[in-house]
Amino acid sequence: MRSLERHRDVGAYALGVLDEAEAFRFEDHLMECPRCAAQVTEFGPATRQLMLYRQATPRIVHPLTRPGPRLLDALLTAVATRRRSGRRRVLYAVAAAVVCAVAGPGAVLYAHQDDPAPPVTATDARTGVWARITAEDEAWGTDVRLEVKDGAGPRSCRLVAVGDDGSEQTVTSWMVPEHDARPHTMRGGAALHPGRIDRYEVRTADGERLVTLPTG
Repeated sequence: MRSLERHRDVGAYALGVLDEAEAFRFEDHLMECPRCAAQVTEFGPATRQLMLYRQATPRIVHPLTRPGPRLLDALLTAVATRRRSGRRRVLYAVAAAVVCAVAGPGAVLYAHQDDPAPPVTATDARTGVWARITAEDEAWGTDVRLEVKDGAGPRSCRLVAVGDDGSEQTVTSWMVPEHDARPHTMRGGAALHPGRIDRYEVRTADGERLVTLPTG
């Protein structure tokens, strides 16, 4: 029974609502469950969009504001209609629908359409991990595309954006497959704008630094 509950914890883990002990136990489960590892990665974009909305929500918006009673039916219909477009696009659509339904007409997200900066690439001589980051400035912060090669799996990793003031934000997280050195691509975002990010760091879940990508 506990194994089934671990599968059900994937959403809570991706949203960061598990307590420290539960998160630690779920990361052990991730090491042995490719299905949950893939689902955590798929939750990343939706989780990031909800986090960015939370940071951008004006204080005048009541924290207990709730969507109307028809929201769930509308979202389920939208998901069913758009499944052919691929899981990633559906997750973005659901996150956007939740934001709009909760925030109402007063909240509008504006996309910034400037060309992305040249990619930043680095390989760590000690760990052998290679990574490339393409970052694009958006109205809400930075949209990040990460490509990474890491043949030392299985292990849980995350990408951290380090600001010029020393602050840190987790951009995305993923599970490295066992003995698979092929490049893998993830998407994520940071509330910091590109000019405020000093570097990116790929780290293991327990904080070991695998590769650093300076932005300057």
